[in-house]
Amino acid sequence: MTRSGMVEGEYGKRKRRWSVPSTTRYASGSPSPWPGGTILHIKTEATERHTLAVIVDNEPGILARIAGLFTARGYNIESLTVSEITADKGVSRITIVTSASPPVMEQIIAQLDRLVPVHKVTDLTALGAHVERELALVKVKGTGDHRIEALRLAEVYRARVVDATIGSFVFEVTGTIEKIDKFVELMGEVGLVEVARTGIVAIARGREAA
Repeated sequence: MTRSGMVEGEYGKRKRRWSVPSTTRYASGSPSPWPGGTILHIKTEATERHTLAVIVDNEPGILARIAGLFTARGYNIESLTVSEITADKGVSRITIVTSASPPVMEQIIAQLDRLVPVHKVTDLTALGAHVERELALVKVKGTGDHRIEALRLAEVYRARVVDATIGSFVFEVTGTIEKIDKFVELMGEVGLVEVARTGIVAIARGREAA
């Protein structure tokens, strides 16, 4: 190797050896692995949880199309519920809970709105005050003190017994996600066996339809 940083190669030709100046740094200040270069820092926007109400024609395949839209674009569905809302069973309401940055949320709403069977998409979170509820069935087993404690906790959380045997209970509890999460967590200390949850349903406050 010569003083100039060159390496003598085959047939006397000189080849430049790759080196990294010790002064080269990332934009953040850490050493860069590329000679003389810097890296781009991609700014990630904070995600927010949103509850969407989607009114659709009740036709075969519409739920799969909506779920496929989320899956194909990498959007996550945290909760999804669907039910008929008209007497003739021709229209359904789908409630979707998802988390995304504001620009991505705008894309989700726009893409949902473009689907032909969709009548209306409402972002209840952006709209303002609204009511959210979920129902859960919680099975708990136990005898003696554990059985007594399970009943005591159920009373505090206003959960009602919908099935009972000598060694188990099934509780029905409704409320916010936080309430149900906490109830399930506490039941884990006294003999939780199984949980079934409906997912979120939501509606806007006030006199007008969302």
